[in-house]
Amino acid sequence: MNTPAAREPQRASRVRPTPVRASSSVQLSLAAAALCCYAPVCGAAPPANDYPTSARVEYVQECMTRNGGTLAELYKCSCVIDRLAEKLTYDEFVEASTFAHYASMPGEGGGIFRDSPRARERAKLYLRLEAEAYRGCGLTSAPAAHP
Repeated sequence: MNTPAAREPQRASRVRPTPVRASSSVQLSLAAAALCCYAPVCGAAPPANDYPTSARVEYVQECMTRNGGTLAELYKCSCVIDRLAEKLTYDEFVEASTFAHYASMPGEGGGIFRDSPRARERAKLYLRLEAEAYRGCGLTSAPAAHP
C-alpha cells in the first residue's frame, strides 16, 4: 500500500523544526546578564577581608577537631572564621593567631611570641575576637591559647 495517506506519517517524521536564532541584541543582553551575575557590581560586595581558601579550611579543620568533629561543627567553625575575617585583615589574622598560638611555647624560643607588648596585645585581641565569634556561632567553649 503505497497510498499518500500511508506515506504521511513518514513525511512528518522527516520534518525538522527550524532552529530559532536570537537576535544579536538578545545575545548581548544575555551575555551582559551572565557577566553581571558573576561580577561583584550586581551582587553583594566581596568580603572586606577575604582570606585564602586554604587558610579558611585549615582553621575550620582545627576548630572542628577541638569541638567534636561533627557536621554541625563544620558550619559553626565556618561561621567563626567568617566573623574573624570581618574584624581582621588576613595579615592581622596571621600575626595575631601566631602570637596567640605560640605564646605558651616554653623557653627562649617562645619569648618572641609572648614578651613584647605588641605580641601580648595582638594575642589578647585574637583570643577576645575568637571567643566572641565562638559564642556568636553557637560553639560552647572558646579555646584558650592554642598549643
